Amino acid sequence: MIKNRIGALLPVALSRCWLVLGLVLCSPAMAVEVIVNSDVPDQSISQSTLRAIFCMRMRQWTNGKPIKVYVLPEQNTAHILFAKEVLNTFPYQLKRSWDILVFSGSGQAPSVAESTKEMLQKVSSTPGAIGYLPEDYPIEGGKNANVHILEPR
Repeated sequence: MIKNRIGALLPVALSRCWLVLGLVLCSPAMAVEVIVNSDVPDQSISQSTLRAIFCMRMRQWTNGKPIKVYVLPEQNTAHILFAKEVLNTFPYQLKRSWDILVFSGSGQAPSVAESTKEMLQKVSSTPGAIGYLPEDYPIEGGKNANVHILEPR
């Protein structure tokens, strides 16, 4: 009886594995890059520094100017990728750390940009601002010249 059951479930399980593997391999890879206002002197940044900034523990740049953090909404694919791939954490962990700061009165949560367009506009117009965008999002030239990409170290 157990062999019959395993024999019946095995093809279903294998087909699901192939389906998931196919979706993973065929889905377009999305990468996220960190952007900062052009007045930020840093050209590269470590993962631990990024994590400190986006967890709202680091509040000033190396030149002493305040950091203004912008994030995309929690459900946004770029936000989820940024949290997982760049910060090596989960979005709910970020939110929990922000909630602790807010509810304890010891800090603020980052400002939320409702779209990638708004993210670019806010980071480019706010001195000391940091945020992130999908890698393929156009940021060069024109009115967006006040932004540069921070390279990971």
